[in-house]
Amino acid sequence: MSLLSARAVNRATLARQLLLERADLTPAEAVGRLAGMQGQEPKHPYAGLWTRLAGFAATDLTHAVHEREVVRATFFRGTLHLVTKADYLAFRGTLTPVLEAGLKLLGDRAAGLDQAAVVAAARKLLAAGPLTFTEIRDALIEQFPEVNDRALGFTTRMLVPLVMVPTDTRWAYPANARFTLAEDWLGKAPTPDVVPKDLVERYLRAFGPATPTDFQTWSGLTKAKALFDASELERFKDESGKILYDLPDAPRPGEHVDAPVRFLPEFDNLLLAHAKRERIIADEHRPAVFTKNLRIKATFLVDGRVAGLWTADKKRGVATLTLTPFGKPGKRSESELEREGTALLEFLEPEAKSLQVVTEQR
Repeated sequence: MSLLSARAVNRATLARQLLLERADLTPAEAVGRLAGMQGQEPKHPYAGLWTRLAGFAATDLTHAVHEREVVRATFFRGTLHLVTKADYLAFRGTLTPVLEAGLKLLGDRAAGLDQAAVVAAARKLLAAGPLTFTEIRDALIEQFPEVNDRALGFTTRMLVPLVMVPTDTRWAYPANARFTLAEDWLGKAPTPDVVPKDLVERYLRAFGPATPTDFQTWSGLTKAKALFDASELERFKDESGKILYDLPDAPRPGEHVDAPVRFLPEFDNLLLAHAKRERIIADEHRPAVFTKNLRIKATFLVDGRVAGLWTADKKRGVATLTLTPFGKPGKRSESELEREGTALLEFLEPEAKSLQVVTEQR
């Protein structure tokens, strides 16, 4: 069994995440290659694709969303993701156990909840046209006055296959977007077949080499080791002796490949797709990135690993990218961060009169 150094594991993952060089792909192709993008807030996938694709323009993704090539919906881990139409239809059924299990979070608020009745009522409401979740909850409260309103909304979100309806808003989705039935938006219902083995392959193509526990962390599915063992996968050992599984033809470019400076948006899946995240971020830096209120801050990579945080804002026409490094970057990295950061600002704030990149110490 071959040994993969920590740096080799890092480079393999970066290659699959399109972070070693910008790829010449359409947004839909890239979202498919990445096995979806966390879309907790609508602008994050835009920034995530900008950092991964050559010549990416925001209108490219907006067009793909309106053409229904990609959709924004509740998906992996019960969180909002941007995924391709094909992946939504193929894997929404696979994730049903995860979404059903998510209802346990309701606790006492689930008192009196008849899941089947709520699902039927919600489907009937949405068959008449798209609704915001406030509208869905208000309508369901009239039918189920004794049930907690959040339980009604959460049950609908988890158990009814829904997608969000885009608008002409800059990042395609307003804060209070409307939802519609997936089969109405996509022309067919998601397949009910459960095919987690296929999802294992998609995961490894986007995030491997990895362990079954890593897959479980990303997907929310359980009992993954049997799926991995039943698949035709190569096995490697990492420096700690842990077994990593991988597809035979997946890219593993080696530890000597250079990794350019890259900026990742909040909630980027690169930081969420493994149980142990040392391949991309040192344990000592995790508290600064993963907050107690469950946010994952925007980060930048130097030599393939998280090296600091970034924020962007615009005041009185001046767009500012503020970098908060975890240590002292070398001069070459500082130059690359300023160049890449300025380009990011141009993308995020195209109407700004001037741009500046500033560095502050933690």
